[in-house]
Amino acid sequence: MTATAIDPKRLTGPRKRPGKGRRVQYRFAPLALAGVNIVLFGVFFVWPGSLGLIYSFTDYTGLGTPEFIGMDNYEKLFADPTFYDSLLRTFLFAVLSVPLMYVMSLSIAALLVSNYTKGKAAAKIVFFFPWLISPIVAGVIWRWMFGESFGFVNYLITRLGADPLAWQTDPDLALMVVVIAATWGGTAFNMLIFIAALKNVPRAYYEAAEIDGANAWQRFRHITLPSIAPTSFLVILLSSLGAMKEFAMVQALNGGGPGTSNTFIIQYIYQTGFQRADIGYASAVSMILLLILLTIALVQLAVNRRRA
Repeated sequence: MTATAIDPKRLTGPRKRPGKGRRVQYRFAPLALAGVNIVLFGVFFVWPGSLGLIYSFTDYTGLGTPEFIGMDNYEKLFADPTFYDSLLRTFLFAVLSVPLMYVMSLSIAALLVSNYTKGKAAAKIVFFFPWLISPIVAGVIWRWMFGESFGFVNYLITRLGADPLAWQTDPDLALMVVVIAATWGGTAFNMLIFIAALKNVPRAYYEAAEIDGANAWQRFRHITLPSIAPTSFLVILLSSLGAMKEFAMVQALNGGGPGTSNTFIIQYIYQTGFQRADIGYASAVSMILLLILLTIALVQLAVNRRRA
């Protein structure tokens, strides 16, 4: 008997090429997932931003048909001293709160990842609790604590034999309370970001530095800080943008007072647009704020690239 050759194609059968339906399915899924974000971005950012840009060139008051007035709102804006006062106060708040928030969140995160710290789980819950509180509720809490005639802080001061402080009628003290409250509320989220970054630093670096005789501060300065530099950049960027847009907590805490001495730029936009019904002018202020935020982000990106 002679052996007959067996065709491999009979065993395996004809090869099937992937159908077009599967290709379309693989391409459609990413587009569908991205499409939701694109729609949300268009509805809640592009469309309102476009309306704001259009209204900034009109005299729109919320009622009736807006009339095009050209650059009148911007000319009025740059000649308004109240706008500059609110903008400078907002910058001062950001300069004071962002570094303090950075130091507090990084310090707490370093303690929570340390091998010598006890009760880490309970500490994380305690430190993260402020992030769960509404900014309006947080503002009311801090207002009660620093009330001049009924506040808990002044009560402790008087019990120690000192005179109570004017937390609500002194502009600088009122701003300091806002800075403390903002730091208390914003530290929690940044703390979680730093905890994740610190845990990703290789332990071998610290062991080698410890063998070489480096103390704790030297290890932190030459190993920890350079290793978490991208995370530090992210925290500073988000904190800066958040400080420039602070509104709810300040509104509940002191309403921008005393008077208008601590009116931030977002409160100025709110008062102009909703209380005075000058939507066109408020839209012009919003466009200027958008340019300022973009400038801050681009400057920080440029600085970060140079360091990298």
